[in-house]
Amino acid sequence: MTPFEQIISHIRKASGTLAMSEEEQTIFNTPDRSIEKTLTIVKDNGETESFPAYRVQFNNARGPYKGGIRFHPDAHSEEVKALAAAMAIKCAVVGVPFGGAKGGVMIDPKKYSKTEIERVSRKYAQEFKEHIGVNRDIPAPDVYTNAEVMAYILDEYEKLTGASEAGVVTGKPLSLGGSEGRDTATAQGGAYVLGELISRLGRTPASTSVAVQGFGNAGATIACILHSLGYKIVAVSDSTGTLYAKNGLDPQKILLAKKNTESILGDYCDDGVCDENMLRKDGAEVLAPEAALSIAADILIPAALDNQIREDNVAVVVAPIILELANNPVTPQADRILFERGVVVVPDVLANAGGVTVSYLEWVQNRQGYYLTKAEVMDRLQKIIIAAYGRVEEAARTHTLSLREGAYLVGVRDIYEAMKYRGRFGKEG
Repeated sequence: MTPFEQIISHIRKASGTLAMSEEEQTIFNTPDRSIEKTLTIVKDNGETESFPAYRVQFNNARGPYKGGIRFHPDAHSEEVKALAAAMAIKCAVVGVPFGGAKGGVMIDPKKYSKTEIERVSRKYAQEFKEHIGVNRDIPAPDVYTNAEVMAYILDEYEKLTGASEAGVVTGKPLSLGGSEGRDTATAQGGAYVLGELISRLGRTPASTSVAVQGFGNAGATIACILHSLGYKIVAVSDSTGTLYAKNGLDPQKILLAKKNTESILGDYCDDGVCDENMLRKDGAEVLAPEAALSIAADILIPAALDNQIREDNVAVVVAPIILELANNPVTPQADRILFERGVVVVPDVLANAGGVTVSYLEWVQNRQGYYLTKAEVMDRLQKIIIAAYGRVEEAARTHTLSLREGAYLVGVRDIYEAMKYRGRFGKEG
């Protein structure tokens, strides 16, 4: 299954529960618009280079399109389309008045200078200026993009349009109208969801162990948040390996090592050679990167790439709870197997929705010209995300569904209703 087919398979299950007709499903599952451009820049050496670029606007029945822009060598139209569809569902699940979109540029940003990345960012704004806007489509950071990239896009858009329109992008620097708390919002939202889940299960953080697969921005941040709340972080991983300690790790220390050495193993290993005495002293082990999925922890948090847990490796997963901080880390086939085994999977459209929730709050602040403190932002995020968890859990319980199926039922139902009121299914709808 392609990434888009995977998302559509989840949508179709919800559509069946809602008794949508085949015609309605076809309309629902068809993106409103797919835009492809070519971005050509002059590199630092004077040569020109071109990059395929995309923006897919999936559905805006509930509000302006919303979704990140990723700079990644594997970004392509099918992936972007899938992420746009998932974003539409995600916004509906948490109840923020946005539709779903996604953008991408097929580029490996690690191979280009800061000035070249700026040129690519500004070129994106130039090519897509007719398709974005504060009331039309609001981009945000995604994989390998950040507040700085959003600043370039904002600045270029305002130059081109002659308008002062801070809300055209979210995830901006604070000095340009960004929101307090946006940089940690995805992880913080996941932590709030997890806290609500374990509370309902009668557990406490101190009695709960966690393995984090993917120690990038979101993974490192949630590891640090959970550690500060008393959870025991027993394993973290990145592309260089998995660091495991039965009695717990200090993610802040690991984060510092990664910043200094570009590896979570930096305190113990150098060029593939590890200091066994240091590892033994700290009660730690170095394992293969993929070993993070099979760690005997209470919670597994996939925070890296999509399709990490599949039909061919789902058997190694032993954690009874999975919190999807990455987008689409569990394939539909593996998801069904986990559900049948009784594993609780908190789906990405709920677990990582903290980012778009605070993006919504940033957009509101930009439009009002009134800015919230970090404490106010976190309070609103917590209320929104826990209310969303309640709706998802109720839908799952009422219809005997997994949490993912419950989330998609909530999201599809709200979008479907908005589309019907707008007459998008014809006179009969």
